Amino acid sequence: MVTLTLLGALDTVELGTLNRLFELRGQRSPTAPIIIVTIDEDSFHELNLPWPFPRALHGKLLDVISSGRPLVIGVDLLFPEPSPRGPHDDAELGAAVARAGNVVLGAARADTVEYIGNRAVEKAASTMPLPVIRRGAAAVAPINMYPDIDAHLRRAPSHVVLGETREMAFDWVLHRLAAAHGLTVSPRPSVDEIIINFRGGPRTFPWVPYHRVVGGEVRPETFRDAIVLIGPTSVVLHDVFPTPFASTGTMSGVEIHANVIDTLVRGDRIRPVPRAVSLVGMAIAALGAAGLAARLRVARAFVAVALVWVALAAGTVAAFIVVHVWFQAIGITLALVLGYGATVVDNYVREQRERRRLSQFFSPDVLNEIVRHRADVSLGSRRRMVTVLFSDIRGFTSISEKVEPEQVAEMLREYLTEMTEVVFRHGGTVDKYIGDCIMALYNAPFEDADHAAKAILTGLEFQERTLAVSARWEAKLGVQIRNGVGINTGEAVVGTMGSRQRLEYTAIGDTVNLAARLESLTKDYGTGIIVSEATAEAVRGRFFTRELGEVSVKGKALPVKIFAVLPSDIRKYPRATLTTAATLVAVDGGRTCVVRTCDVGQGGVSVTGLPDDWPAGLALEIRCDGATLPRTLAAQGTIIWRRGDAAGIAFTTVEPDGEPVIAEYVSGHKPR
Repeated sequence: MVTLTLLGALDTVELGTLNRLFELRGQRSPTAPIIIVTIDEDSFHELNLPWPFPRALHGKLLDVISSGRPLVIGVDLLFPEPSPRGPHDDAELGAAVARAGNVVLGAARADTVEYIGNRAVEKAASTMPLPVIRRGAAAVAPINMYPDIDAHLRRAPSHVVLGETREMAFDWVLHRLAAAHGLTVSPRPSVDEIIINFRGGPRTFPWVPYHRVVGGEVRPETFRDAIVLIGPTSVVLHDVFPTPFASTGTMSGVEIHANVIDTLVRGDRIRPVPRAVSLVGMAIAALGAAGLAARLRVARAFVAVALVWVALAAGTVAAFIVVHVWFQAIGITLALVLGYGATVVDNYVREQRERRRLSQFFSPDVLNEIVRHRADVSLGSRRRMVTVLFSDIRGFTSISEKVEPEQVAEMLREYLTEMTEVVFRHGGTVDKYIGDCIMALYNAPFEDADHAAKAILTGLEFQERTLAVSARWEAKLGVQIRNGVGINTGEAVVGTMGSRQRLEYTAIGDTVNLAARLESLTKDYGTGIIVSEATAEAVRGRFFTRELGEVSVKGKALPVKIFAVLPSDIRKYPRATLTTAATLVAVDGGRTCVVRTCDVGQGGVSVTGLPDDWPAGLALEIRCDGATLPRTLAAQGTIIWRRGDAAGIAFTTVEPDGEPVIAEYVSGHKPR
């Protein structure tokens, strides 16, 4: 942006905005008493004379005007060559100029190119009125003005080089003489050029047609104390130029001179903001837009930048209209756009990179929340209450020894993919994978009051999904997959940890260690899910649990109570059918029945032959014995479903030696 500005690449666009500013401001009434005597189409028609008109006729025009006692008369015509009508024609005009005494004649700089050998050399030349005409003039001044790059006339020079001398420009001389004759004017600005504060389009200043003045239709008093300008307005004389009031078409040169004089008299030239200030403004705009885009979400940042732009546009218009300052806002606008756009793109690239990094830890929904509320989410290390889940495949080492490494990798990929989907579905965060082990966190990074329950739901679904994965791989390779889940709730230090080269979002502390220990106990107790007392208390009444007893854990002075989580439907889990009956005793009332069949599973038993009046929710004592069991199994349970005389009974308590009985029996029979 800075380079484009310094090279002037934005100048054309900036000039176009200046046109819009004039059009937004609209027409303003002139201040100076300026009257334009126009050589227009009507004058050509009424006088029926070819151009150029007789110079004696111009002299008559000057006599009429000067008799009205104007402040000064400016003639926007050139008389560099003798009149084709003879010397007397020039003499009559010269005499009229002298009689008036306050006429400023126009001159022009006309550069020429001469060739010296094969080189072009530019030479400054001037077009001056004939001596006989200019001898009695109050002044002779150059009428030159130079268009901008888009061919519009907007600027008026204070001086023009004529020949070897630097002469004050036509409009500035008229301003000086009008002041000398009593007109109150603003001080002449000490600049090389001004940007004209155009009052409006064509005919903003009063016009008096040439033919009406020389025809006696206009009283001389019309011109009293006025600045009178004489010049062509007819398009056939080709003295018309584009101006900032582009919608009004072109404007004659003499009208442009009127606008210059009025600008000088009133002292309200358009002042462009210095380029250095514009460059500073661009830098501030770019940095400000970048800062907004970096701190706000895309839509909010866009609205904020848009509001800044609206304020900039409103300020630009107000500054132009009120204090006549031209704030070149295109560069600032582009700086806003580029600062915002570049930061949005950079944020997007960073966000996608961060998404890819975090997607291995967080579910898509959680990841979207992290991105959406990145200012409110702390991934830094801090202590917080979490529920930690560990799960791994039982006997994975022996499976790896039986199967080719490529098949192990494929099986593990499928298994971990399924388990990760389960974690994400229940709002968990995957902390890490350790071989076949998966560690997940709940209540991090976002607060979730139900984190313990969601971890247990994850563990229960792990059990279901593992059976489905196992069935597929048993069909392929003849291997079964079982997993264990350990869950603990407590405080841990959670956040991004690691080295400068590699960071991970993880949790550390005794809570994590205990969860890992509980997972390792699932094999010993022959149950799928073991939770700590803290987790069991957090979900009391919401899941079927049974106390397994107390265990000693390294680093803990006191034994820790542990609980098994029972599935809501024990039919989904591994079980085996007894060949002997099981005895059930209803705790409430002491009723006893012997069921016909009994499937023993990790979480309970499925039976047939249950009395019709034993409802779901009834607490029972269970005793299973016979040749098919290695030892007698004694437990307590609750009826969790009934269908006809069939029922599912979840274990609530198993006698101390019962867990090994269940594990040994179930593992020794093919699951159903």
